[in-house]
Amino acid sequence: MIQTCKYIVLIVGLLLFSLQGTIADSTITTSIDTVMQQDVQQDFWKPDPVKAVWMGTLFPGLGQIYNRSYWKLPIVYGGLMGCTYAIMYTNNQYQSYKEAYRSIYYDIQHSSVTNSPDKPYIAILPEGYTIEKMGGVSSYYKRLQEWQNTTRRYRDLSIAATVIVYALTLVDAYVDAQLFDFDISPDLTLNVNPHLYYDEMQR
Repeated sequence: MIQTCKYIVLIVGLLLFSLQGTIADSTITTSIDTVMQQDVQQDFWKPDPVKAVWMGTLFPGLGQIYNRSYWKLPIVYGGLMGCTYAIMYTNNQYQSYKEAYRSIYYDIQHSSVTNSPDKPYIAILPEGYTIEKMGGVSSYYKRLQEWQNTTRRYRDLSIAATVIVYALTLVDAYVDAQLFDFDISPDLTLNVNPHLYYDEMQR
């Protein structure tokens, strides 16, 4: 009887020990799975398209930074810097021609047109040129008017181009955020599986 009790106690002990190991393994596995799921959730991040647009509106390029598309920053800033340079260059030309045009218009009205280098319409001439070489006062006056209008148009076009480039950066930020998790993997396999269709009307 005592021998039998010893065997029973031994078997129960072994069962408890085995069960304890199984519970421990299950607990460890569950903990590992939980940590892995948390890591996956932390790694998966999708930008908000509306937030990307608002950030890009506050400052150019912030939308691309928010979307983690850092490689687009040189394109964004390169385009905007080029447009800004075009605005500054064409505006400086426009201001010079406008000042020269107004100055020669005033001197024509007062019959005081001269070849003095202090006059804006003389200072703007290429080196070695005079009003006579430009075809006279009347011809030079018309040319200044044309140059003024042309440079003003180029300046306005540069401003419009800057606005378009800026708008494109916002569109890019929105579209990039929308397609952030879009599958672009090379595996485009079409999986076709058979499906049984039951017609209820023919039963």
